[in-house]
Amino acid sequence: MTRALPFYGGRQVRGAGMQQITAWMLDGKGNAQLLPVDQAAGAVVPEGGFLWVHSRQSSGEDDTWLTNLGGDAMVAAALLADETRPRCTLHLGGVLMNLRGVNLNPGAQPEDMVSLRIWAGPDKIVMLTRRPVLALSDIEARSANGNAPTSVADMIAQLALRLADRTEPVVAELNEQIDDLEDSVTGGTSVASRSALSNIRRVSIMLRRYMFPQRDALSTLEIEALAWVSPGQRATLREATERVTRLAEELDAIRDRAQVVHDHLMDVRAEAMNRQMLVLSVVTAVFLPLGLITGLLGINVGGIPGAEMAQAFWIVCAVLLGIGAVQLWLFARLGWLGRR
Repeated sequence: MTRALPFYGGRQVRGAGMQQITAWMLDGKGNAQLLPVDQAAGAVVPEGGFLWVHSRQSSGEDDTWLTNLGGDAMVAAALLADETRPRCTLHLGGVLMNLRGVNLNPGAQPEDMVSLRIWAGPDKIVMLTRRPVLALSDIEARSANGNAPTSVADMIAQLALRLADRTEPVVAELNEQIDDLEDSVTGGTSVASRSALSNIRRVSIMLRRYMFPQRDALSTLEIEALAWVSPGQRATLREATERVTRLAEELDAIRDRAQVVHDHLMDVRAEAMNRQMLVLSVVTAVFLPLGLITGLLGINVGGIPGAEMAQAFWIVCAVLLGIGAVQLWLFARLGWLGRR
């Protein structure tokens, strides 16, 4: 029986960049043992076990380690691509997978999702990340405590479940925010909620963009006839697929609810503008004839009525007030004053 090494002691950092490569040998019984990176390619895999290699590196850094592990041009292109979307492609008896998770690193936005590129086969799984993936750290911590994945398929299923675990609080927070916005709209305090609504719509759309492809990728791995994926592992993959599907559907619902709230905000805004335009129209209609009368009385020609009367000004004011009152009464009867 081999003695378990300190779990993080085998990490190898190469060059001045961010590249970090770690190799583990898992026995399929929950135990994980670190390997020197330069010995990983030629290591003998025990029966029922598998090799796990993880590289954290930036774009353009050394990729000879991948060639040493047997990767061909297609594997290199899939793992080293700058931009990825969730997918699952069969290749040489194994799979090439891309998974995505919410970015919960300090100072990051959750919707700026982190990618996890995977090349997996019966006795080997190779992963490459650009940024820290907390779901992967969960697997590392469990492996350090003697609870490592028992197979390659089990590791992928656990990763998918951990990614879903990390995504659920973010989706739940979006649900709470849209609930608050719906309550504020119902309570008539919707004016200050437009920026919050815009943020909810943006985040839900960005998360949804990756959830449905991730569901399809996990579903593909589940249904493909791969000998190294057991029925029990297919059940775990099915559970991961269902959880991702539920998250995607919740994001769909959040997006639709946000659209309903947005439409209501636009209706409230349009109604307020209509009321303001109605007031301006009524004021204009009232003062138009009054302005015509005062304009006629102010022209500099002979024969203006009341020019020689001391009480003419007050008589004209009374006439104007009477005409204005009659107009307001008429507008009210016609429903132009906003009567519902």
